Amino acid sequence: MSPFTLRRTAARIVLLDARGHVLLLEASDPADPSKGRWWEIPGGGIDHNESSAEAARRELYEETGIADVEIGPCVWVQHARFRFGGFEFDQFEHVHVAWTRSAHEVRPAGLELLEAAAFKGHHWWGLDELLSSEVKVLPHRLREFLPDLVAGSLPPEPIDITHTGGW
Repeated sequence: MSPFTLRRTAARIVLLDARGHVLLLEASDPADPSKGRWWEIPGGGIDHNESSAEAARRELYEETGIADVEIGPCVWVQHARFRFGGFEFDQFEHVHVAWTRSAHEVRPAGLELLEAAAFKGHHWWGLDELLSSEVKVLPHRLREFLPDLVAGSLPPEPIDITHTGGW
């Protein structure tokens, strides 16, 4: 890591609709097109004096415009180190589950410039569709742990889903 590494705590959200579909945002790194595209759950840095649940709700709204959700507990945590937009990140992530009644259309309500350049679209993925696809996803272990959430089985304590391998 460079001396200019952004060390932060972040919050992410696994948003499920009434059919058990999960919302993923299609993204790419505007500073490194060689990474290709991937699909990720919404989220970002936690502001000062903000809980991870509050940050997850805010980030979801900023990145998707979706506000009508029931925020659940933090179900996963992970330590992520990555390069994005020319910046080094070293962050500890709290991943909350949330539910909404229907698959809303995504209309971002407050993207930062780098996010606006990175996000390419969105899709409400059915579990079988996602599990049978070969698209890159973030978190890396999403396919491994998502089925339990879709089935309504929440862990009693957050599970560490840190991934140590490459794409």
